Order: sequence, then structure tokens, then C-alpha cells
Amino acid sequence: MRKLTLNRILLVTALLTLACGAAAQQAYPGKPIRLIVPYAPAGSASILARLVGQKLTESWSQQVIVDNRPGGNTIIGTEAAAKSAPDGYTLLLAPSSHVITPLLAATPYDAIKDFAPVATIASSEYLLLLNPSVPANSLQEFIALAKSKPGQLNYSSAGSGGAAHIAGEMFNLMAGVKMQHIPYKGGGPAVTDLIGGQVQLSFQTPIVSIPHISNGKLKAVAYTGDARLSALPQVPTFTEAGLANFDVKYWFGILAPAGTPRGIIDKLSTEIAKSLGIPDFREKLLGQGMEPFISSPEQLANLMKSDTVRFGKVIKAANIKLEN
Repeated sequence: MRKLTLNRILLVTALLTLACGAAAQQAYPGKPIRLIVPYAPAGSASILARLVGQKLTESWSQQVIVDNRPGGNTIIGTEAAAKSAPDGYTLLLAPSSHVITPLLAATPYDAIKDFAPVATIASSEYLLLLNPSVPANSLQEFIALAKSKPGQLNYSSAGSGGAAHIAGEMFNLMAGVKMQHIPYKGGGPAVTDLIGGQVQLSFQTPIVSIPHISNGKLKAVAYTGDARLSALPQVPTFTEAGLANFDVKYWFGILAPAGTPRGIIDKLSTEIAKSLGIPDFREKLLGQGMEPFISSPEQLANLMKSDTVRFGKVIKAANIKLEN
């Protein structure tokens, strides 16, 4: 009888624990949410975080506080998120470089295992830009030129290990050419020297590129998207131009610490997808040169894993290193 009573107590305790956990998830969010951005409080990442935070605040009447934690090639902010309580009240705005950084440097977290994918938010494709002095007006003409001048053409990027650097080395591998990488301290100087002719080419996002293309200071020969840009209908995709599967999409997603309850993950993912369908949200993203990018937690998990493998091969083959 005593043993039976003890079993009943244990059963009731377990049921109460489950009920309390379910009730907590159902009531989520019951207090402000912190959204960590591993960048300084300026630029597209912070703008995107504020847009998402505003929509979640409006929907749930709970403030989403954007917490900028720059430094260490995003490692500082990312580590802070990884070590936070897995209760849904600390989230991370993660760029696609989230899975690239650990391939280039030791990190105090595992980019896959220490996080629970929630949803993607936005993505941006890249244009291959040339200085007008480069004697090529199509992708195939440029590839032929690069093959005829191995090691003589230079491409700029915002820094070693970034998306534009990865794009350049992927282009070297896929097109069978050898261009030299010139890293800069930011995207602005990389574009300035491209316009000035100090370098011959660069991979840049449309929002950075279009004004310079329009005024004739740069020319674009290919775009990494699945379809042509409506703002640049004359520029073919890489696939149309003869280099299929050249994909360097830059994306932003929301991650939570590993162990965050699935009910909270699903609630966040659903609400974010709903926000991305709102016309004014889409217009604001387009104004930042990004497209809405909706995915489920499982789809984001698969994207993170596939990018780790794909970019890992490029990094290894090109022996890419981070700047000191």
C-alpha cells in the first residue's frame, strides 16, 4: 500500500510538471524578449532586428529588446545567446556566416548543436560587378579574360572570410580561374576602390550596387538569384549566363538556445512567418535590398547543415583564413 501511494505521488508530480510546462508555453511570452544582434547598432542586421522586434511586439504586446553585442567576428554576441537560458526569452539574429565562422576560427560554441533553429527572415543575392575598364561585357567574356590572365585580376571584399570572399573563391573553383583576393575593412572601401580601378571586380549586394550601375561607374554581368532582378532586367542570372549552381545567398535567421521548448519554437516561427507576409514589412525589407525568406525550423536546420558542408569545401580548397 505504501509503495502504491508513493507511485501515485510520483505520477501526480510528473503530471503537474507537464501541465505547468504546457501552461508556461501557452502563456509565452509573459515578459520582454531579448534579441541579440552580434553586430554594432547600425547596418542591415540591426535594422532587420528592429523590424522583426516591432512586429512581434505589436502581436504579443510584449517588448522585444534589441541587444547589440558586436565583436570577435560575431563570436561575442553568439556566445552570449548560446549560454542563455533556453526559455524563449533570449534569441539570436544569426547571419549565414553563423555557420562559416566556426570553419575559420575556434568558437566557444557549436553553431549547430548549441542552437535551436526558429525561422529565416530575409536573404540577399549577389551581383558580379566589374570596373568599366575591364574589357568584358558578359560572364563568359569575363571568364575567358580571367583565364587568359591568371593571378592578374583582383577582387575586393569587406574582409577575409566574409560572403564576398567566399563568393570569389567559389567562382575561382567553379569557373576554373585564378583571381586574387584583396580584403578591405568594410564594404564601403571595397566598392570605392572598385570604382576607382584599384581592383577589377567584386561581389556585392544589389542595394550597394544599383546606384553605381545606374550612373555608369560599375557594370554588372551576372546575378546569383533564381530569377533576374526587376531593377536590373538586363543582367542575367549566373545559370542563364552559363555557370549553374553558383549560389552564395546571404540570409538572416532567428535562433534560440538549444533546449528551448518546441512549443515556444513553433509559436515564434509561426508569428515570424505571419509578419513576413505583411505588405509593409516586405516593402521595408526590399528597401534594405533584401527579400522575405520564410522557412520552418526544420528547413532552417537543413540550410545551416548544407551551408556548413558547401562552404566548408570552398574554405578548405582555397585555404581561406580570417584576418588577424
